[in-house]
Amino acid sequence: LVICEVLCMHIDDSILDTDKKIDQTKLQHVARLGGDWYCKVDAHNLFKVAKPNTQLGIGIDALPEGIRTSKILSGNHLGQLANVNEMPVVEPSFADDRLKNIIQYYSINPEDMDQELHTYAAKLLDDGNVHDAWQVLLADEN
Repeated sequence: LVICEVLCMHIDDSILDTDKKIDQTKLQHVARLGGDWYCKVDAHNLFKVAKPNTQLGIGIDALPEGIRTSKILSGNHLGQLANVNEMPVVEPSFADDRLKNIIQYYSINPEDMDQELHTYAAKLLDDGNVHDAWQVLLADEN
């Protein structure tokens, strides 16, 4: 175990972005997984979760049970949803063609509709669109 204070560090300019911050996609990380297993991290398997520094999120415990216990949404997805400052509400003005199609197509089989809406919300979250994912999930709760 080594405990030290970093006094000086050289960082090659080639790994910096336009804001002079380290660009994670330009590094070649290797993660130890255990045993003989390692993982090479590159731009294709990195993902980002926004972390607001000024206010706390609602937390996973505050998520509606149907969302919190989803078999589709990952822990990362739940973390993104729980990171909002207050519980979102249905916005009547929210318009999404895919959401409308899912509701129309699956209206006779609500269990399959839940799965399809959660799958769509997961895709939106993977794309970083937390607001729209919440609206899709709230449509499922109603």
